[in-house]
Amino acid sequence: MEFTVLTAARSGETLGARWNEIDLAAKVWTVPADRMKAHREHRVPLSTRGLAILREMQTVLHRNDDNAYVFPGRKPSRPLSNMAFLMLLRRMDLDDLTVHGFRATFKTWASERTSFQNEIAEAALAHVIGDKVEQAYRRGDLFEKRRRLMQQWATFCNTAPPQESPSNVTPLHAS
Repeated sequence: MEFTVLTAARSGETLGARWNEIDLAAKVWTVPADRMKAHREHRVPLSTRGLAILREMQTVLHRNDDNAYVFPGRKPSRPLSNMAFLMLLRRMDLDDLTVHGFRATFKTWASERTSFQNEIAEAALAHVIGDKVEQAYRRGDLFEKRRRLMQQWATFCNTAPPQESPSNVTPLHAS
């Protein structure tokens, strides 16, 4: 689930991730168009922590199959269940949260706590930006700007809240 939060991905995108979509050297995850809501390929810049999670998964899996799932289910030929995240939140007594809600949290954080343009956060969420005319002229995907945004997001997610924070704040990752 942490990887999903750090990449601002939809659950299904993460659950369906395969190793042949990941380029650790380039620090990018390329989600194919057929798994994207907008039916367009989406390049996801990977933060330092996101890369660490992938490296942990490599050591756990001991597998050299490029087509294998990054987060396999009980059977290596099947992805992790879409109930896995929901059950994790329940076990953490956080049943009032949803994984998809972290995308809204990301957008709110980007809007209120950073100076990144709205288009960069929207591109990070893989949303279609602008009307048809603007889309026709938009040739890039703001990748390098998104890379900086996603690293800042990962830093934010993995930084303990100040001592005066409410007691109901749960850190995403315990150090």
